[in-house]
Amino acid sequence: MMARKMGIFYFTVTLIVGTTTLFFVFDCQFLAERITPVIPVVGGVLFVFVMSALLRTSFSDPGVIPRATADEAADIERQIVPSNASNSPTYRPPPRTKEVVVRGQPVKLKYCFTCKIFRPPRASHCSICDNCVDRFDHHCPWVGNCVGKRNYRYFYMFIVSLAFLCVFILACVVTHLILCKSNGER
Repeated sequence: MMARKMGIFYFTVTLIVGTTTLFFVFDCQFLAERITPVIPVVGGVLFVFVMSALLRTSFSDPGVIPRATADEAADIERQIVPSNASNSPTYRPPPRTKEVVVRGQPVKLKYCFTCKIFRPPRASHCSICDNCVDRFDHHCPWVGNCVGKRNYRYFYMFIVSLAFLCVFILACVVTHLILCKSNGER
């Protein structure tokens, strides 16, 4: 489900793996010997959780709404294009809506000219992925995918776990620096 522009996703993976690797190489062994051997375990668990949430967010379907088939698109176009506009090749009709009743409430559906469908409420067309996404939140270049109905929880888990990993690494690095300074080490 990854988008076409994946460079920032690879940069994200490099930042997370690089920072964690530097932490394990330079700080973890020192802190495990001086404070507790639990520190590398906690760091490893947080790292695995961050990477699994990132990969799950990146490679899962955000809620892409299938495009209309050629027959469906032709039928819908016949219904919405006015007859006097057919002679102008550059004419694009204004945005169209369709009203349907859901549980007794009228709901307006907007038409997507790219996907040739009437999309549900809160769905939007992502210009980067070139798909309509149900409950579209945003396209996140850091994960290389849209965030929508089907992967929002994984995105949220990624953000929260990454915050925990960053705070954990920062606290350990500061602790390492304080211990080195108090012992007169470099």
